Amino acid sequence: MAFSSMQGSIDFDAEMTLSDKLKVFKSNNFDPQSYFHSNSGTMAEKDIRQLCMHLDRLKKASAEEMRKSVYANYASFIRPVIVTSREISDLEGELVSLKNLLSSRAKIIRGIADGVRIESLPDGTDHAREAADLEFEDTEPPKYDKWLSQFMEKIEVLLAERRIDEALAMLDEGEVLAEESRGTKSMTTKAILSLEHSIMVNRQKLADQLADATCQASTNSFELRSAVQAMKKIGDGPRAHTLLLKSHQQKLHRNMQSLQPSSTTYGPAYTTALAHLVFSTIAQASNDSLTIFDDEPAFTSELVTWAVNQTLAFAQLIKRNVVATPAASGCLRIVAECIHICLGHSLLLEDRGLALWPTVWNFFRPFLEQALTTTLKKIDLCIAALAASEDWSLCHSPIAGRSWGSASVSMVASHQKLSNTAHRFHTMIQELCEDIGSLEILHLSEQALEGVLQSFNAYVSLLVNALPSSMDTENLEGSGRRIVGVAETETQQVALLANAVLLADELLPRATIKLCSSMTGDDPQQGGSDRKNRPPEQREVKKRLQRSVEQLRDSFCRQHALELIVTEDGGVRLSAEMYTSMDESKEEPEWFPSLVYQELFAKLTRLGSIASDAFVGRERFATILLMRLTETVILWFSEDQNFWEEIEGAQRPLGPLGLQQFYLDMEFVILFASQGRYLSRNLHQVMKNVIARAIEVVQANNIDPYSFLPGDEWFAEVAQIAIKMMLGQANFDNPDCNITSPTASSVHSHGSQ
Repeated sequence: MAFSSMQGSIDFDAEMTLSDKLKVFKSNNFDPQSYFHSNSGTMAEKDIRQLCMHLDRLKKASAEEMRKSVYANYASFIRPVIVTSREISDLEGELVSLKNLLSSRAKIIRGIADGVRIESLPDGTDHAREAADLEFEDTEPPKYDKWLSQFMEKIEVLLAERRIDEALAMLDEGEVLAEESRGTKSMTTKAILSLEHSIMVNRQKLADQLADATCQASTNSFELRSAVQAMKKIGDGPRAHTLLLKSHQQKLHRNMQSLQPSSTTYGPAYTTALAHLVFSTIAQASNDSLTIFDDEPAFTSELVTWAVNQTLAFAQLIKRNVVATPAASGCLRIVAECIHICLGHSLLLEDRGLALWPTVWNFFRPFLEQALTTTLKKIDLCIAALAASEDWSLCHSPIAGRSWGSASVSMVASHQKLSNTAHRFHTMIQELCEDIGSLEILHLSEQALEGVLQSFNAYVSLLVNALPSSMDTENLEGSGRRIVGVAETETQQVALLANAVLLADELLPRATIKLCSSMTGDDPQQGGSDRKNRPPEQREVKKRLQRSVEQLRDSFCRQHALELIVTEDGGVRLSAEMYTSMDESKEEPEWFPSLVYQELFAKLTRLGSIASDAFVGRERFATILLMRLTETVILWFSEDQNFWEEIEGAQRPLGPLGLQQFYLDMEFVILFASQGRYLSRNLHQVMKNVIARAIEVVQANNIDPYSFLPGDEWFAEVAQIAIKMMLGQANFDNPDCNITSPTASSVHSHGSQ
């Protein structure tokens, strides 16, 4: 189909990196329309939908890759920008000061030059000019002095009354007057210089007054913005921006005095209050900076540097007062909740252009990882301690789920029957997943998920050690000894499997679904339990959990198989001698399955009954358990070289009676396994193969096995009667009929063939 070809051009080999997958789109000559039409062909609507979904996943993966790259290189990117911006800001301040200085020097030089030119006139007009000047100076100075005095007094009044806008307007008016006077010569040079000097002094006085106002605790937000804006108008912008940030910082420190943590202050409550105070102050400072100074690079860089420093100072407070001790002691819930609060507040500033999330995460990440590691160790040690007194009886959960946690998971667990250690293990893992899953951080979710799997492996190892035949009594750290309550009865041993199966098949996958969802970015509410909708990570988690369960099941089957095959003193009950010795007797035996297979049937019957109660809703696992146990017993002698060497030995080879008993035993196992619905194809084929091998042994001794073997009906009837007798269901209406005799059936049906 067209879609498959087009998808193939996008979905490359799974081992290729994301950059390789996207290389086709990076070309400068890439044309989306022509690319689509050349690859789409005659696509159906369903194919187009699938293609869109695939491209959307690629888009998400690309965005995630870009986000990782930005976060990984954020520090190296912002550091030179901050340093450069700070240097530019300092240079602009120096340039403003130099400009003011040059302006004043130029005015002085112009004044001196005007005076020299007036005095150096060569002809007689200079006397007339001097006379005119003297006349002007005799009449003008009193009028100018009066005006200048009023000008100075009015400015001082405006400065005293903090009427900033009027003072600025009056200073601007004075500057305009001085410039006009230079052109019109309406004022003497001395008067102009005096006016300009007065304006410069008062501007500096106004700037200092505004700077002092920004540092006062009584200055409100409106007055602060007005003062900073006025300083910018005066030409002292860099100093004004620095004072703006300093004022917000001082206000922040004053407000933080009332939030000093006490012994009664709950960590998340203190974190919430402090985070709200710090990040709202940063937001207000950012708003004031952008409103007054727009987005000039120098001021923006200073704002970012200041915001990062305030964030780090805030993180240090949270670390010292809230996070450090719980992280060391393994109180993951407090650590995760506080860090979640900090990250949430920092993310609110991203719309303002302040990406403080990486700063917060990089600071708190070691403490969260420490808390996670310590929590996982506490889980293992706690479960190991509980296992010492565990009686391995199944019961409903006595522990209610956390009120703010997943109610659905708690409800599922409360309706399932587990032992005390399994209930406790599930509760602790569920709480851990809720704590970490709420952060929705890819790296941490992967680490937590791996920790959960390792803890489950440790728990399964503990269950294996609870089996009576287990010789592994090492503790979880691999040193010393530990005490585990031994599952002595078959009911207790099946309970071990019930714990592992329910945890691996349902409870742990449900508990870790939020971790898997945060790794893929999917909504954990979507998909449910539908196997097709599960993300690959969740399917892989379930596979790894089930592999651990298989280890416990194999240990269980191996123990029960050994109980049947090996005696307490180390002898072997299922040996070749039980068949080869039968032909030494001259009397025909009473045909009945061998004792070891009778015990196998009885054990499987008991375990089946116990498993039906323990694996409610999971009958398939109970069937597989009985199937694997039967296979373990049969495979033991089918692959035992010593067994077949004795069967085929020259001293006492297998004879007709031994072959018939061996045939009956195998048919007996096939019959009850088939009726119990745990006869696998592999088991059936193995048993047919061993029957054929035994027949070949008899034929090798020049004996025709079909001359004495009864028909298949006889073996089936004898096996069926044995099953009924062992179950207490035998009812013989004709006591004269000896159904166990080969002559009561078609004895030589094989021979007649």
